[in-house]
Amino acid sequence: MTSSNIHSDLSEPPADDDEPALLDASEAAEEIPESDDVDHPMDSDPEDDPETSIQLQNDSIAHFDSHKDSIFSIAQHPNDPSIVATGGGDDTTYIWLSDPPSRPLPTSYETAPSAERESLQPLAKLAGHTDSINALTFTLPNGEYLLSGGLDGLLRAHITQSNYKFLSSTQEVPEINFLTPCPNPRYPNTIALGASDGSVWVYTIDASDPNTPLQVLQAYYLHTQTCTAGAWTPDGKMLATVSACGEGEGEDDGSFYLWDPFGEAAAAGITGSAGSQAVIGLTMEDQRFAVEGGLYSVAIAPSGAFAVVGGAGGMIRVIGLPRLAAAATDSGSINTQKGSSAKNKPSVGKRSNGPDTTTSGQAGQILASLQIQTDGIETLSFSPPPLSLLAAGSVDGSIAIFDHAHRFAMRRHIKDAHEEYAVIKVDFLDQESGRGYLLTSCGNDGVVRRWDTRGGTAAGGMGLVVLLIKFTLYRPIERL
Repeated sequence: MTSSNIHSDLSEPPADDDEPALLDASEAAEEIPESDDVDHPMDSDPEDDPETSIQLQNDSIAHFDSHKDSIFSIAQHPNDPSIVATGGGDDTTYIWLSDPPSRPLPTSYETAPSAERESLQPLAKLAGHTDSINALTFTLPNGEYLLSGGLDGLLRAHITQSNYKFLSSTQEVPEINFLTPCPNPRYPNTIALGASDGSVWVYTIDASDPNTPLQVLQAYYLHTQTCTAGAWTPDGKMLATVSACGEGEGEDDGSFYLWDPFGEAAAAGITGSAGSQAVIGLTMEDQRFAVEGGLYSVAIAPSGAFAVVGGAGGMIRVIGLPRLAAAATDSGSINTQKGSSAKNKPSVGKRSNGPDTTTSGQAGQILASLQIQTDGIETLSFSPPPLSLLAAGSVDGSIAIFDHAHRFAMRRHIKDAHEEYAVIKVDFLDQESGRGYLLTSCGNDGVVRRWDTRGGTAAGGMGLVVLLIKFTLYRPIERL
C-alpha cells in the first residue's frame, strides 16, 4: 500500500452502514420549540412500581385512631391509668379508655382472621387550640383537672369529674414545650410549664374560684433560650428546668436552674444569692458544666440528692441538690405573688442561719460528667429503689444504663436499641409493679421495646425482653 493510500484511509474512515442518518439543520421542514409543559419520563414512579408495597400488621389488643394527624402528647389519669388523653397536630385532645375488648388474641394469631376490629371510641373530644397540642397532664394527686398546652401558647384546663367540661384558659407565652404536675399533696392541682421564650410558670388550678381558676404562683425568666424540660423533686418542693441554645452567634444558654416555688427551701435555710430567683443556677459560663448545643432533658434521683441533665453530643452532667427534711414542710408557705421578671445573675444556693432541717453540702456542685453516646440525650429515667440505675436515650439510637450508686459506672450500652433511629423516651416501671428492673423504650423507628436491666441478661439481646409494638411501612426496593 502506498503512503498516499494510507493518508486517504486515515482522513476518510469508511462509512458505517448501521449509523443513523442525520439531517442538517437547513434540511428540516419545521422546527418545534421545546415546551415547559412537556411531560418528561421519570426514572421510576413508586405508584407504578409493581414491586412496591406497604405492609401493615396490627397485633395490638386494642387501638385508637380518631386523630387525623400526628400525636405529640399522651397522659394517663393518676388514679385510673386506663383513662388516657392524647393530643396532636390536629389541634384536638381525645380522652378514651384503653381497656381492651374481651378478644384473647390479636387478629393475626387467629386461625380464621376476622375483619379489622373497630377503633376504641373516645369518651370526650376537646377543641379550642389553634395549633398542635404539645403537652398534656392530669393534676395530682387525684386527677381533678386535665391541662393541655399547645404551640399556640394556650394553657387550657378541663374538669375531669364534669365530663371534661372546659374551665378556663390563659396565654402568657408563644409556645408551651412541656407540662409537669407537682407531686406534693400539700399543693394539689399545681403544675409547671416551660415555654419557647425561656420562661417557667407555676400554676394552681381551683374551680371554686370563679375569678381566677388558673392562678399564677410563680413566673421565672432566667433562661434566655427555649426551656426544653423540667422535673419536680420527688417531694414536690422544688422544680428543676433546663434550656437549649440558640442557633445564632451569642445565643448560647444551656442553663440549669433549681426553683423554690413554695418557699420551702427558704424556710429550711437554703437560698440563692441576694435577689436571685433560683436556689441553684448553672450556665455555660462555667466551663465544667457547659454543653455546646444546649440541654434537652432532666431527671431527679428518687432520693432527691442530685439531678441529671442531658444535652447535645451525648453529654450528661450530674448536679448535687439540697435535701429538705420533713421538718421544713411545717414551716413552708405558699408564695402566690408572681416572680420578679429581672434576669438576675444565677448562683449556687447557700445555707442561711436557719434551722437544721436540710443537707446542702453538695448543692450546686457538679458530681459527675458523662459521655458515652454520640448524639443528643433526649430522655432520662431512674429506676425505683432499691435499684440504682439511670437510663439515657439518645438521638444516635442507643440506650446507656449507669449505676449511680457506684460512681455512675456504665452497666450497659445498647448501641442499636432502635437501630439508627432516635430514642425519644425511656421509662422504668414503677415500684408498685414489682418489676422496677424493666425498662420501656420507644423510638422514631415506630417500635416500643422492653428491656430487662438486670446484669444476668446482658448476653441475650442486651436484655431485650419483648418487642411490644412495631409499626412498619415495608418497601422491598428501597428504604424509606
